[in-house]
Amino acid sequence: MSLKKYCNVGCCVTGSGMRNIELKARLAERSVAESVCQSLEASYQGAIHQIDTYFQTSEGRLKLREASPGETELVYYERPDVAGPKGCDYQLETVSPSIKEMLRRALGVVTVVDKVRQLYLWQNVRIHVDEVSGLGSFIEFEAVLGGAYDEADGFEKLRFLIEAFQIDDDAHEEFSYLELMRSEQGDDVTNRRGGVPISSERERSV
Repeated sequence: MSLKKYCNVGCCVTGSGMRNIELKARLAERSVAESVCQSLEASYQGAIHQIDTYFQTSEGRLKLREASPGETELVYYERPDVAGPKGCDYQLETVSPSIKEMLRRALGVVTVVDKVRQLYLWQNVRIHVDEVSGLGSFIEFEAVLGGAYDEADGFEKLRFLIEAFQIDDDAHEEFSYLELMRSEQGDDVTNRRGGVPISSERERSV
């Protein structure tokens, strides 16, 4: 499988709706995660510099992803703000980078997330070891559904990977990089599930 095919959010299909089972978690030791990837014989696809520009939307999340190496893609996705493995429904289109200014003027920019992603492929799961500017290190699993790979398979594989990488429950991240970056920047980010700011919810959980 080529790096170009998997360097961005989506699979090789564009335009139609797709679904993943996903997990994001904070990462304490990048070297340990990379060692686990090697022990699983996950296929290393290389490092990708990704700049995600998020735009205002009334529902879901909309971002323009500029990837090097890779293409520029417009991605819309809907995913619940809950910790642990969860479903994510998304659509994407390969676009010209010049569309960014049009989107900025029409919708307004919420924030920009700049990261370097180490990409591994394990069966139908994309493993991301991310270094995010201003936020730190994270690991993501994305089980791509379709064909023989259904939701049950996706959840089972993520449970296996959580165990293999020894990811504690308190490291699971319920929010996207969008909300995490806005919170880091001091914005009053609201938990979409209950109207509670991220900072207030975390203070109660400490």
